Amino acid sequence: MLWDAGAGGPLGGPKSACRLLTVYRELLVGQVKNTQCILDNLQRSGFFCAEDTEIILRSATKTDQVRKILELVQSKGEEVSEYFVHILHEAYDAFIDLRPWFKEIQYEPSNSVREIPVINTDPISKYCEKLRHELGQDTRFIASYAQKEETPLEDLYMDTLMELLSDRNEGLGYLDTLDELLGERGVFNEHAETIFVTGDAGVGKSILLQKLQNLWSKRELPAAGAKFFFKFRCRMFSAFKESYEISLRDLLFKHNCYPDGDPDDEVFGYILRHPETVLFTFDGYDEIHPDFDLDKVPEVVSPEEKAHPLMLLSNLLSGKLLKGSWKVLTARTGTEVQSRVIRKKVVLKGFSPENLRRYAALHFQERDHRELVMVQLDANPHLCGLCSIPLFCWIIFKSFKHLRMMYDDFELPDTCISLTSVFLLLCEVFLSRSSSPGLLKRSTRCPADTFRGRGPTLGAFGKLAHLGMEKGGFVFNQDEVASCSISEEDLQMGFLRPVSHYDSCGNPATYEFLHLTLQSFLAALSLVLDESTGSEGILKFFAECEYRKSSHFPLCGSCLGSSKPRGKDPFQTNEHLQFTNLFLCGLLSKSSAALLEHLMPPASLKKKRVVLKSYLSSCAKSHMKGLPRHTTDTEGSKVHVMPNFLWMLRCIFEMRSEDVARLTARGICADYIKLAYCNMFSADCSALNFILHHHRKRLGVDMDNNNISDYGVKQLQPSFCKMTVVRLCVNQITDNCIEVLAKELIKHKVVKVLGLYKNHITDVGANLLAQVVEECPHLRTLKLGCNKITSVGGTRLASAIHKSKSIFDVGMWGNTIGDEGARAFAEALKNHPSLTNLSLSANGITSEGGSCLAAALKENTSLHIFWLVQNELTDDAASDLAEAIRVNAGLTHLRLIDNRLTVQGARLLAEALHHNTSLKEICMKGNQLSKEEETLFEGETRLRFC
Repeated sequence: MLWDAGAGGPLGGPKSACRLLTVYRELLVGQVKNTQCILDNLQRSGFFCAEDTEIILRSATKTDQVRKILELVQSKGEEVSEYFVHILHEAYDAFIDLRPWFKEIQYEPSNSVREIPVINTDPISKYCEKLRHELGQDTRFIASYAQKEETPLEDLYMDTLMELLSDRNEGLGYLDTLDELLGERGVFNEHAETIFVTGDAGVGKSILLQKLQNLWSKRELPAAGAKFFFKFRCRMFSAFKESYEISLRDLLFKHNCYPDGDPDDEVFGYILRHPETVLFTFDGYDEIHPDFDLDKVPEVVSPEEKAHPLMLLSNLLSGKLLKGSWKVLTARTGTEVQSRVIRKKVVLKGFSPENLRRYAALHFQERDHRELVMVQLDANPHLCGLCSIPLFCWIIFKSFKHLRMMYDDFELPDTCISLTSVFLLLCEVFLSRSSSPGLLKRSTRCPADTFRGRGPTLGAFGKLAHLGMEKGGFVFNQDEVASCSISEEDLQMGFLRPVSHYDSCGNPATYEFLHLTLQSFLAALSLVLDESTGSEGILKFFAECEYRKSSHFPLCGSCLGSSKPRGKDPFQTNEHLQFTNLFLCGLLSKSSAALLEHLMPPASLKKKRVVLKSYLSSCAKSHMKGLPRHTTDTEGSKVHVMPNFLWMLRCIFEMRSEDVARLTARGICADYIKLAYCNMFSADCSALNFILHHHRKRLGVDMDNNNISDYGVKQLQPSFCKMTVVRLCVNQITDNCIEVLAKELIKHKVVKVLGLYKNHITDVGANLLAQVVEECPHLRTLKLGCNKITSVGGTRLASAIHKSKSIFDVGMWGNTIGDEGARAFAEALKNHPSLTNLSLSANGITSEGGSCLAAALKENTSLHIFWLVQNELTDDAASDLAEAIRVNAGLTHLRLIDNRLTVQGARLLAEALHHNTSLKEICMKGNQLSKEEETLFEGETRLRFC
């Protein structure tokens, strides 16, 4: 049915389609670009003859051709007019700009016109359709254990936490859906074109791109209106020989999807004319091989010029090729790309607790299995912390399902497991794949038998992984696979998966490990199992870390990174090598000895453990000495650790060496340790706790702006007894863990500073924290801003603050306590002996609440700094505040920015200042005063409007 926009109803009669074309004539003339597709279908269906087509093509411009088509179509009657509209609707990609129009007119074709076929002859549209089909096929399934297994993406994909960052890496909030990734929110450089997605190993960067690609293939990605989607994995650019050169045309078509039929000139020409219709994804920028020297190669500015693919990549990202196209680039945490080429930045932070539960429900359809897994997870915060990383969670869940099928009564470990044990579990699954579960199912599981029986196979994969780590390669050809004695049967286990050839020359398939982290694990295992590897060999990747430069990313163009050397810190390097070192520590721990002694002589294993332990001890000692530190009057000696400090903690924890942990703890010669912005995940809290367990003195710990979550807080439970400062701001913390935190703080009563700003705490958590305020006699600072605390929680906290004789600084910015909460804080302020700083900004407080607070100020002498920014205070509150100012001699700073005060309220406050010499400033920026009215108060310098 065709609808008449003017009449507001359906167009009746034989000329409804003709009338539609008349009403929307100018819109169609402006937006119909492809006349050939229309003419082909009209002529094929018999509505146009060859002479009609010839007459139309004589017109010099597309718009004139469209006008002639409309005239001729309408002259031939309703059926031809209706079929013309149907062509525009069915040839989707050829006339994609008309989709909003079809929605506006609520188009629905009649039964008669449906029977007339429409063939999209537009080469651009045909290529787009082929791209969508191939990308849909490529992204339909998630990589699984073995080549024959296929898990539909739709069945197992789960969103992760996606935080927007500013150009200074400051948090800007979280994306609610994947659609927002390509939106305008969070853009800090409108002139750049690359959206940079970063995150730790296994956090879900690759599968996020796969989901993005899959959505586009199904026309479910609304962003950017992209007609073309080209996906690349950055590791492929390192697989090309140094002498290999191709053009941009070859890069797009030979390594993605080649246009059918006619030569690709028309499609490529369209791409060059309309780069804004092209969307690229480049996955794994950190995996580019570091040995290729692009400094000797000139920049590419012509799309027809041939160059090494790495140079093409560099020029695409920087906008020198196909300027205006969209790019999404992923890389592991720590990869530096200059802000001038980044449009927006997003960091992935793994599963939230709620997402983890939903992910478990996707994996375990059987209720009994799901409940069993969740009970074990809930009982083990460290295991939950590992499962917040999607890759590790996938390994644990898939291993549980497989081993549960193979053996009776298999359960997840109920003690604090290591990351190494997770990957050993994965290897056990791989190695046991050839067994028949129906015949070999038994009451007990013996991993030693599995590893001992397939030891040579495991060693072969380890040898290949180690070979790749040495050469910095992640893609292996068949000769390399064969050289390590890996058979065709071995390839079915799941360690390796085939990938399409990268050189487009018809060479045999290449292979890669299921995940780069698995390659790191197997490389470490190779170092342990190879008896010819001596002391230096064991430490080879630690040594390589010491001297490797901070970033090999400048090799993709000087605009994309810095080339400053990192120095000689073995805990600061490329992450895949760091994981190799981490797994080496886990494999040489005593907990792994029982298994590995079945694969190599115990004496050799012990010797390697001694070498590594000695090396870790010396590194920890020098590392702690090198940390920056300073002394303050309020916090004492303070040490600020670097993000690489975490890798040291992880290695020590993975090896479970109490001696090294004790040595490291002694090295914390400070009263306060700052771990803010270190990219800590919840599982890292077990490593920190392992060190702090040996620290005998009380200590302030700042862990702000990480990703600790509830699981991390629960892992830190044993260490709260010695923490005088507990800062956990911006860490995805909910009420779920506040009970644990409050219980420990009340039990030990040593806390002085408690920071929980910008989390997800509600009134339930506020009630528990109020108990901390009441029962901890040394608590001076409480920061609870930007949570979800209402008047109920605000009232309870105010009551606790009223009782506290030690509280000094309270921050409640960005909650919703309203006037009821303000009245409770007013009661707390009256004659309070110690409260000096108070922020109730952005809390929905009106003049009613403001007047109560003003009245309380008349009876208060302790408060010096009072913030009421971004509330709803009017001149009514100003009158009461002016009265308070006249008599209050303690207040020194009053912030009233972004309220609703007018010139009258400002005048009242200015007059009150004449009676108060102690108040240093009243800030009134952003109120309802004009620039001219602000000039009236230039004489009162303490009343500030800027």
